[in-house]
Amino acid sequence: MSASALSALAAVAVLSVTGTAAPPPPPVSATARVETPAVYDDEAGGNADADDPAVWVDPSNPGRSIVIGTLKEAGLDVYGLDGRRLQHLAAPKAPGAGAAPGRFNNVDVVYGFELGGRKTDLALVSDRGRDRVRAYAIDPKAVAAGRPPLRDVTAAGVAPVFAADETQVDDQRTAYGLTAYTDDGRTYVVASQREETRLRLLELEDRDGRVGYRTKDTLDLPRAFALPDGTKWRPCADPGERPQVEGMAVDQEERVLYAAQEAVGLWRVRLDDAKFEKPKLLDRVREYGTPWTYDTEKEECVLDAAHDPGFGGTHLSADAEGVTVYHAKDGKGYVLASSQGDNTFAVYGRDGRNDYVGSFALKDGPAADGVQHSDGSTVVNVPLGSGFPQGLLITHDGEATPADGERAATDFKLTRWDEVARAFPAPLTVDPKSFDPRDTD
Repeated sequence: MSASALSALAAVAVLSVTGTAAPPPPPVSATARVETPAVYDDEAGGNADADDPAVWVDPSNPGRSIVIGTLKEAGLDVYGLDGRRLQHLAAPKAPGAGAAPGRFNNVDVVYGFELGGRKTDLALVSDRGRDRVRAYAIDPKAVAAGRPPLRDVTAAGVAPVFAADETQVDDQRTAYGLTAYTDDGRTYVVASQREETRLRLLELEDRDGRVGYRTKDTLDLPRAFALPDGTKWRPCADPGERPQVEGMAVDQEERVLYAAQEAVGLWRVRLDDAKFEKPKLLDRVREYGTPWTYDTEKEECVLDAAHDPGFGGTHLSADAEGVTVYHAKDGKGYVLASSQGDNTFAVYGRDGRNDYVGSFALKDGPAADGVQHSDGSTVVNVPLGSGFPQGLLITHDGEATPADGERAATDFKLTRWDEVARAFPAPLTVDPKSFDPRDTD
């Protein structure tokens, strides 16, 4: 559905609430097996702030697969499955005085894009600083030889994703969240806009052996909501900002987009013929509908929890963040969403109803500390060597420890999927054979 067809949704969305839901069971817990080196968001650390991970599955040796993580202003890091850093790529410098430098927010991987007449695996990155999608070719031979595997193949002169010109780019209402998928031989990216409710669907194209893109469709999610008591509610935000989306993932078999609108909840949007269909709000954050005021001195909005009308959900605490999909046989599997406000991850069924299954937390363990305030995550079902023989979950950790004095540290945590699955009273599905992330078309 195009933006013009969704004008009514962009104004007000109506939800019904029936009764009071029973409180959910407490989250179960698991522990990570590997963590990447901590990075620091200060001058000494190169202004590195870990955010979102992706996995490239090596076709000849899955145990040699790599993890790609965004570091915002510091660019990208590439890691082995043992957490060791293999490569660092800097974000683009500011193009001129007063302009914003590159800032890498989200990353995803697609396989087999036709580039220069050759099937090429790509890491795709949202450059929030310059409002572009950046593309990096992944070289399997370099991975096997222990050489840096990523190479920038972004076409020269690619246009901003959202901004009309470079002046608007520097206003930073730019490309923010990102996910990618393939359909009928074509490769697409969904990008969200910072401080706006807008999503944009882009199709990648080969431009003389480099990667460009063109817009296929636009969707504006609601910015205000009609509550069951007849009042209208707008989510908490700084002045001039609208409730943005960052965490997103696409069900690669069903062509369904799951998008986390941070202060609202989790949306489901079918993708059909390179167009957005009508969005459905699957779950709301606990804070949904709660009145708030803006504290100008502290420059933050303050929730009036004493007057919470009870229209929120029970599984997600704002912000709703990183989203990923675990694929299993016959449409089974799960959608995972980071509940950043309480340091847990909510699990929903992957089928059409997307029923809530339960929640889990990643706690301190012998190999790594726990996960707090997680932004991005990704999960793969296939075996990845002896370390992760039944799949892998990777999560951003917003509070890596031990910290270096007062320097705030972040990193990525690698957890066996089967350990997460076994933590639930009724264990989650572990299906390492029925879905191949390299064969999604």
